[in-house]
Amino acid sequence: MIASPHNESSKIVRAGAIFGCLSVVIGAFGAHALKATLAANQMQQVYETGVQYHAIHALAMIACGILLAMRPDSRKFRIAAILFGIGIVLFSGSLYVLAVTNIKLLGIITPFGGFCFIVGWIYMALAA
Repeated sequence: MIASPHNESSKIVRAGAIFGCLSVVIGAFGAHALKATLAANQMQQVYETGVQYHAIHALAMIACGILLAMRPDSRKFRIAAILFGIGIVLFSGSLYVLAVTNIKLLGIITPFGGFCFIVGWIYMALAA
């Protein structure tokens, strides 16, 4: 169990929950406030892909935090959680900015975030 709000697993779960909350807020913002902008740029799908991966990996971070609480010596769960967080920022963040600004050069950043997701899942599998 998560014993203290100051231990590392609690911090990871908290970060995952914040990322999860942000995915809902950003998704709603895109569906409502940015609807016309995204439609005009034909970037609705790009934005929605960012939101989808954001939400999935926020849940993966939470899972890592819970698993880390059960196995506090597992460095791999820590690494996986960090990689998921970096992946959210790079992958989803670059897609959000790309969709809103239509600056195609931002697409260069997206694969680095995807790579972080992939390696994060590998670390999670190795930790289990």
